[in-house]
Amino acid sequence: MTVRDPDLKIIAIEAFPTSFPVKPEDSISLGVGRVVKRDAVIVKVTTAGGLVGFGESHHGRSPGTVAHLVNTALKQLVLGMNAADVVGVWKKIYDKQLASHGMGAGTCLAMSGIDQALWDIRAKAVGWPLYKLLGGSARAIPAYAGGVSLGYQDPKALVAEARPHLEAGYKALKLRVGDSPKRDIERISAVRQAFGDDIVILTDANIGYSVADARAAMPAMEELNVGWLEEPFPPHDHRSYELASTFSSVPLAAGENHYTRFEFTRVIEDGAITILQPDLSKTGGITEALRIAAMASAYKFSINPHTSMTGINMAASIHFLAAIDNGGYFEGDVSRNNHFRDTLTSTPYQVGKDGCVRPLETPGIGVEVDEDFIAKHPVIEGPSYV
Repeated sequence: MTVRDPDLKIIAIEAFPTSFPVKPEDSISLGVGRVVKRDAVIVKVTTAGGLVGFGESHHGRSPGTVAHLVNTALKQLVLGMNAADVVGVWKKIYDKQLASHGMGAGTCLAMSGIDQALWDIRAKAVGWPLYKLLGGSARAIPAYAGGVSLGYQDPKALVAEARPHLEAGYKALKLRVGDSPKRDIERISAVRQAFGDDIVILTDANIGYSVADARAAMPAMEELNVGWLEEPFPPHDHRSYELASTFSSVPLAAGENHYTRFEFTRVIEDGAITILQPDLSKTGGITEALRIAAMASAYKFSINPHTSMTGINMAASIHFLAAIDNGGYFEGDVSRNNHFRDTLTSTPYQVGKDGCVRPLETPGIGVEVDEDFIAKHPVIEGPSYV
C-alpha cells in the first residue's frame, strides 16, 4: 500500500514584528536594565497543502530587523522546499547565510522561528502533538517561576511577589541578581528565610557581575543552597567563567546567548558551565537544540531551555523537554501582564500542584495564534531596556 504525503511544499513565509509597552507598575529592573517594552517576532509558514505552522524568533532587541531578515534573505532561500525537510532547510540557511558572510546571531534568531514553524507543520501533518513526533512522552517536567520577574526590589516586596507563585504550585524560583553582591545576598536570604529549605532558589545575573562580584557573592550563595548562578558574564567571556567555577560549588548556567552547536561545543568541552540553557527561538530552532542536547547528554549535562517571549516558544520548549533524555527545568513565565503569553496565543501550559508542566496534546506545537493581536500591536522600535 502506498501512503501519499500531504503537499508540504513551502509557498509562503511571513515574519511579523510585534511589541507592546510595559506599564511602570509591571516593569522590573535586572542586570541589563529596566524593562520598558516587550518585543517578539512571529513567523508564519504556509504549505501548498494548506497546512500552516507558527514559530517564534527572538527579537534580539531589534524586532524589525530580525523580521526583515526572515522576510528577505531567508525567505528566498527556503521557498519551494519541503516543510518536512527540516535538516535540509537548516543546512541551506547555514551554507548560504550563516557559515560565512552572513549576519551571525541575527541569522540564528531568524532561522529559529522558521524551524519552529516547520516542526509545527510536520507534527500537524501526521496529527500528533510535537513531543510524540520528537520521540517523547507526556511526562511531567519540573518548572521554575521565571521570565521577566522577581527583580531588584526591597526583600519584603520580593517575598510578597514570590509567595503566590509558590502557592500556585511552583517548587523553584529564579531571582534576579547583579545589583550588588550585598543586596543580592540580602534578597536571597529573605526568600530562603521566608520559604525554608524545601524550595529551590536559582539566580540570574543577566551579565551584571564582574569577576570580583562573583567572587564576593558565590560563597554566600553556596551557604544559601542556591541551585545555580546564571549568566554572571557575557557569553563570550570564557576566561571569567573558568575563574568563577572555582569560587564555590554553585553551578554556573548559561546558553541563552550561545548560538548553534558550534558555540556550545566549546562551552561543553571547557566544563566551567554545567547547566546549559539553549533557547529554541535563538540557537537555531528545535532542529539545532536537539543536536545540542545530544552533545550535552554525552557529558551528563542537563538542558534547561531559556524561555522566550510568547506562548509559541513556551509550548515548544515543553515538547522539547519531554523528548530528550537530559531535560531539566522548564522556565515558567510569571511576568505580570505578558500579553504575548496571555492574549497572542492560547494557554501554552499550566503548572500543577506538583510544580510540573506537561506538553499540550493537540497536533503540532498546540497553541492557537491570534493574528488580529499582531495586527493591533505593530513593532515599537527602540530599546527594550533602559
